Amino acid sequence: MLKWMQSGLSAVAGTAEPIYGPEALHSVVDGLNGANPFSEVKKEDLEWRNLPFTNVETQTFYLTTTSGHICFVQVILSNVAGLHTTSQFTCRIYHPDKPEESVWTSTHLNDFAVGADKTNFKADKLSIVLSEDLNTYTIKSSVNDKSIVDIAIVREAPGFKVGKDGMTRYGTDYEKPWGSMRHIFWPRATVKGNITVNGHLLEVSGRAMYVMALQGMKPHHAAARWNFVNFQGPTLSGVMMEFTTPPSYGSKIINVGAIARNNELLAATVENVAEHIKTKSDEANGWPEPLEVKFEWKGTSPDEAATPVDALLEAPIPNLVERVDVMSEIPAFVKKVVAGVAGTKPYIYQYSNPASIKVKFGDKEYAESGHLYSEATFIS
Repeated sequence: MLKWMQSGLSAVAGTAEPIYGPEALHSVVDGLNGANPFSEVKKEDLEWRNLPFTNVETQTFYLTTTSGHICFVQVILSNVAGLHTTSQFTCRIYHPDKPEESVWTSTHLNDFAVGADKTNFKADKLSIVLSEDLNTYTIKSSVNDKSIVDIAIVREAPGFKVGKDGMTRYGTDYEKPWGSMRHIFWPRATVKGNITVNGHLLEVSGRAMYVMALQGMKPHHAAARWNFVNFQGPTLSGVMMEFTTPPSYGSKIINVGAIARNNELLAATVENVAEHIKTKSDEANGWPEPLEVKFEWKGTSPDEAATPVDALLEAPIPNLVERVDVMSEIPAFVKKVVAGVAGTKPYIYQYSNPASIKVKFGDKEYAESGHLYSEATFIS
């Protein structure tokens, strides 16, 4: 991918990459060498990296509320070629029957900074603070009058990363990669607080899921497609993050996920499958819009027992919340980077639907209905 010190034109102008091949990709899955994927999350994993070259860092909190609202709040810190750093706060609140309590906002942040301890983030009218015990995030934002946020996210099941650092590396030299992709997860948490939507005060409680992500390279060079899964039920949670590299890295699929039950992480998993079993062609852009999905998790528990874990979720997803034309949402300076790349037309399809999951944990079987928030992203 992008060689930061050597490919200045590619960094700024968005020129196409050569074909490096799969040997230039060191995936987080390949690095396991048969070991259990689970690694515990430590303080340094929850720290902002704030890198001085092209990268995008995000903290995203997904909320499944008892009132039927589906929400996410996200802070984005993006750096283009080490020349220009911007930050955005995005907020999605959605209720299928209450359009007056549904909103999507994306707001530029002013005076933003990572705290001295590297786990907190503050900006004018916004703060995201992690407690000293690393178990609670307190999020307060009044940057946009349409979505005023005051919530606390409390971890329930253990967080996880895959391998030693949750990172996939891009480059011919593993020790000196020219790009990277990293994900840190809390698969099952609780949320409590309130969000004011278009003047309507919503008391928020229910389930939450958190992911901290780093793309240490230009997003369209790191991945061509994504699948994201967040299932939350009364006792079970299933999360999955899958990306497919561009042809420049061999179009390799990398999938990490987990199954949690109450306060226990049953397994971190990498032998997963995300499948769109029914699609239709989107007339606006030609992408195969998913209509029905199938997600499978396979792994073993992280303890010495190494109990086999299998999970299956198969469901129609008729309720498309939003089709996001990414080029219309990203900051103007970032847009200039992507615009010059032939074949790059990023769209995100966001879905909110009821679903059921089946989990087999050794000789025990669990099944329950819950809520599925899923995304399918097509970039190039």
